[in-house]
Amino acid sequence: MKIITLSAVLILSCVCNYGQNLIGFKEKEIMKYMKENRHDMNYNNVINSKFNYLKYSDSPENETILFFLTPDSVCRSVRIICDENMKSQKIKELDTKYVKNGENKWIDKSSGRKYLIEIMEGKWSCIISIEPEK
Repeated sequence: MKIITLSAVLILSCVCNYGQNLIGFKEKEIMKYMKENRHDMNYNNVINSKFNYLKYSDSPENETILFFLTPDSVCRSVRIICDENMKSQKIKELDTKYVKNGENKWIDKSSGRKYLIEIMEGKWSCIISIEPEK
């Protein structure tokens, strides 16, 4: 019963917070979450010998989400890549959901841990990185 309660709390906290901070979730839990909560995102089967990750993208390919996994298939970080024209929308979203921590940086406090969120500019895209605080 405790496991079910803990799982529900974790899932609800992720749903209420931006939706992509699934750090600590196992591969199957991420796939289930994405299927149930992000109908706009499609799973892309990728094989990479250097990195173990899950990749999701939307149909117009304006947004891609990468869940980087440990060798045990547990999410260790998240990277969201968006078209440059989505940057101001993403900043507003991050400003409303998280605590500002500098220029293009935020802190997510969930599940008793702190996560650093940073938005970086690419040539044609913006990249949102979510990692546990070290």
